[in-house]
This record gives sequence, structure tokens and C-alpha cells, in this order.
Amino acid sequence: MKELISMPLFSIMISLVAFEIGCIINRKTKLAILNPLLISIALLIIFLKCFNVSVKEYNDGGQFITFLLSPATVVLAVPLYKKIKLLKAYALPIVAGISFGTIGGMITIVLLCNLFGISKKLGLSMIPKSITTPIGMAVSQQIGGIQSVTVAAIIITGIFGAIIGPVVFKVFRIEDKVAKGIALGCSSHAIGTSKAIELGEIEGGMSSLSIGLTGLITVIIAPIIAKIFQSLI
Repeated sequence: MKELISMPLFSIMISLVAFEIGCIINRKTKLAILNPLLISIALLIIFLKCFNVSVKEYNDGGQFITFLLSPATVVLAVPLYKKIKLLKAYALPIVAGISFGTIGGMITIVLLCNLFGISKKLGLSMIPKSITTPIGMAVSQQIGGIQSVTVAAIIITGIFGAIIGPVVFKVFRIEDKVAKGIALGCSSHAIGTSKAIELGEIEGGMSSLSIGLTGLITVIIAPIIAKIFQSLI
């Protein structure tokens, strides 16, 4: 059994099985809080603990899934391409909204970490929390954060955004499809985009756009925000 678990292919298989179980539970219950990614993470943690499998052993196969994150992110350009005319029509408000949202999110992280006395290392790790994982890991390394903490923050942010986003739209009566897509993509990256695609094609296209622009703005602005954060501590 130990030999089977140590095989890289087993890690890939168990990850796919865990995610499929999460999808089934989500479809049956139709509860936003039971996100497939959240369920699969919980199942994998339980599995690794029960069978005493180290993270290193799991990552022998899990790293291949991580490798596929970048091309999977690129695929999100497809719904954007389908709505390119809509992008041209709302170019200025879209770019402005994404820019202010991204910068505002990073500044909020700095202020909250300073308010609650969170260590510099952890604070730096959470600055790129609202961008897709491959870009977030690179930014975290660049500004001196902890990549594993950054990945955890990105996942939590994405799941929380996908869950709370539709609720916020209802409470504040936000009906504009472009606004919904931009909000989900800017705040909760690929996970939010998967939710946006469920809402509609326009929402999905705008959310895909937000991922790219949010990542670009974060890469440029994050080092500046990081220096400000370091000066406050």
C-alpha cells in the first residue's frame, strides 16, 4: 500500500477523485459554502493524515497539477475573446475599476496587518492574495513573502469571494453583468471566475479580463506597497 501511495500518479488520481467528490456534493446540496475546492482540500488533508503520507510524498505527483495552473489560467482568455466588443465599449471604467480595486485591496492588507500587529513576513505573504496562484507565488517570492502562506491566502480569498459575491450582489441590488464579472475576477481570481461563468457569459468574460489586469497591476504595485508596509513595522 505504501508503495502505491508513493507513486506520483497516485497523488494526481487522489486529487482528481477528491475534487470530483467535491463537485458531486456541491451539485447535490447547491450550497455555495460547500465549494468543490474547499471540500477536496479537506478530503486530501484527512487522507494524508490517516495514511501518514508526507506533503513531500504527495507533492511528487501534486506538482504536475501545480504545473498545469499556468496554462489553465491562459484558457480563461476564451470567454474574454468572445466579449471583446463589450470590453472596448467599457474600456475606461473597467480599467479604472480594476486598478482602484486591486490597489485598494493591497492597501487594506497593509493597514489591517499593521493594526493587528501581524508579522512582516506574514503580511508580505498576504499582499498578493487576490491574484491567480502562479502570479501570486512569483510576487510573494519577489517581495519576500512565504509562498505557502500566499497560496493558502489565495485559495481562501477565492473561495470566500465566490461564496459571498452573489450575496453582495443581491444585498446591494447590483444587476449590471459587467460589474458582477469585474468584481468577482478582481477580488477572487480564477475561483471567482468559475462562479462568474455560472452567472453568465458576459460575467465570465469580464471576470477573465480582471484576472489578467489584476495580476499585471499587482506585479507592478506590490513591491511599492511592500516597501510601505516594511516602513510601518
